[in-house]
Amino acid sequence: MTPAAKSLFRPIWADILHLNWKLGLFLILLVCIPRFILVLEANMSGNYGTIGAIMLVSALIPFILLTKAGRAKIGIVKSNSLQWQMMALASGIIASVFLCFTGMLLFGQSYQNWYVYIAKSYNIPAGIAGNDRLVMFVIMAIMGMTFSPIGEELFFRGIVQSSFAESTGEKRALIVDGLAFSLTHIAHFGLVFVDGSFKFYTLPAFLWTSAMFLVSLLFYYFKRKSGSLLGAIVCHAGFNLGMIYSIFYIL
Repeated sequence: MTPAAKSLFRPIWADILHLNWKLGLFLILLVCIPRFILVLEANMSGNYGTIGAIMLVSALIPFILLTKAGRAKIGIVKSNSLQWQMMALASGIIASVFLCFTGMLLFGQSYQNWYVYIAKSYNIPAGIAGNDRLVMFVIMAIMGMTFSPIGEELFFRGIVQSSFAESTGEKRALIVDGLAFSLTHIAHFGLVFVDGSFKFYTLPAFLWTSAMFLVSLLFYYFKRKSGSLLGAIVCHAGFNLGMIYSIFYIL
C-alpha cells in the first residue's frame, strides 16, 4: 500500500484496513445486522433507546478509523454551496411527503401504510392537539433531523459507499450502498410487529424498500452536488422532517 493510501487510516489501522469492498462489506455486516435485530426488538418492546446508540456508533466509525485526509476523501468536508443545501432540504421534504400520500392512496390508515406503522413508535397520545402536539412534533423533529441523518449518512454515503467505489466504481457502489440501506430499513417497515406477532407485508415492503433505495440515490446526488456529505445529511434531515410532519399532521 502506498504512503498516500496509508494516510487515509489512523496508524493503528493503517496496515490492517484498506478502503475497498472488503471494508465496506465488513462494516455493513458489523453495523447493519445488529441494527436490524435491535430495531425489531425495539418494535416489540417500544423502547427505542438502542437505536440512538447504533446511530452514534455509525457516526463515530469514520472518526475512529480514518485520518483527516481519509475523512475528507469520503466527504467529511465543509460545503460552501448554500444553494445546494437549501435544494437538498426541500427535495428531502418533498420526497417524504410524496411517499406519505402514496401510502395513504394505496393502503389508507392500515398498518400496511409505512408511515402509519412507523407512527406507532412515536407513541403520540390519543387526542393530543394544539400546543401539546406542536411541542411534541418539534421535539421529535429535532431528534429525527439529527441522529439518523448524521449517523446514516456518515456511514452509508460516507465510508461504506466510498469503500465500494474504490474497488467497484461509483455506479456499482451506489447500487450496493442503496441495497444495504434499503434492506436494513425492512426492520423499520415491512417485517412488522402487530397484535403480538411478526408479519411480512410483501407488496408494501417491496414498495417501501424501493423508495428507500431511491432516496439513498437522492441523498448521494446532493452529496455530489454540494461537494460534501453535508448535502446528503441535509437532504436526509429534510426527508425525516417531512415524514414526522406527515405523521403528526397529515395522517
